[in-house]
Amino acid sequence: MTEKTLVCRDCGNEFVFTVGEQEFYQEKGFTNEPTRCIACRRIKKEQNNRR
Repeated sequence: MTEKTLVCRDCGNEFVFTVGEQEFYQEKGFTNEPTRCIACRRIKKEQNNRR
């Protein structure tokens, strides 16, 4: 496994999907790679919690 550079679908900035994060995703059974950077994930999570 190697680090991957992905592009955030919200802000368009590149972010690194680290080996550790990939292993975590595999452990949890997630099959999709993240589509948002950490900052945008936090914003999205806060928006969802306010509803």
